[in-house]
Amino acid sequence: MADHRSTTPHLEKYYAKRASEYEKVYEKPERQAELAWLRNRIPELLRGRTVLEVACGTGYWTQFIATQARSVYACDINEPVLEIAREKELPPSVHFFRADAVGLEGVPSGCNAAFAGFWWSHVKKADIAKFVQHLAARLEPGSKVVILDNQFHEGSSTPLSRRDEEGNTYQMRKLANGDAFEILKNFPTPGEFTAAVQGVAHEAHLETLQYYWLLVFTLK
Repeated sequence: MADHRSTTPHLEKYYAKRASEYEKVYEKPERQAELAWLRNRIPELLRGRTVLEVACGTGYWTQFIATQARSVYACDINEPVLEIAREKELPPSVHFFRADAVGLEGVPSGCNAAFAGFWWSHVKKADIAKFVQHLAARLEPGSKVVILDNQFHEGSSTPLSRRDEEGNTYQMRKLANGDAFEILKNFPTPGEFTAAVQGVAHEAHLETLQYYWLLVFTLK
């Protein structure tokens, strides 16, 4: 039997294969109240701003951000998810382009805000400060950054499969066709948030829910 397991370098492959199933994660009944709150909260935080959206996936959050933002430049490394995103009925102020979440090639000048949904947890602990610094370098001074990701919740979250020597945690994810992937999925502590943003932010606060967390900070 073929071994379908893969590790973090194959994250791109996993999400490309998962494109058609991507938004099912938002259907969990126990999470609906928090998701409804986030669908209002996140666009309000980004109201009137020119937003760079990192790892936008199928554009699920793009469609809500676009209701309040001046414009949105949303990128992802995977063309299959971008194809789904482009099919959504979005205003002309939304622009999708292909770029990885680390290099962020092709980001236009003038972005004064950023949003990343469920990307932070896929960055190794040793690299997260570097990711934040690189993102900050692509934005205007004083930009607002909004990061959304998961809290680990027993019974609702996918169980952890292992922890490596650096403290990174992993999950086994299975697609509808049976393919399984081992995916990096970290659940940071408040102290790790502080350490990651202290070099670039002059103000930051963390909003924690039962299933999600929201980190909001303003660049120096």
